[in-house]
Amino acid sequence: MSDPFNSFPNVPNPGSMQKDVSGNKIAAGICGILLGALGIHKFILGYSKEGLIMLLVSILTCGIGAIPMGIIGFIEGIIYLTKSDEEFNRVYSTGNKGWF
Repeated sequence: MSDPFNSFPNVPNPGSMQKDVSGNKIAAGICGILLGALGIHKFILGYSKEGLIMLLVSILTCGIGAIPMGIIGFIEGIIYLTKSDEEFNRVYSTGNKGWF
């Protein structure tokens, strides 16, 4: 007998679905390592405010601020690539952690 409360038995519960972040994780990690000073890795993950801060600091300081922003981007890129997909999703997609 079918469940009368589940009218769509083949449709998964949206709360149990996880989005695949492995593509974003790799792209953000590589961009963080190579182009960290520009904040492109932040834009890839959807953190526009943080990406704009990194970009503006790098540009408006005539490149002087690009050094610490590049170091931050490099560290974040390494962190992104070393996390498992589940942990990355939990921290950056679900938890909305913008920095480190």
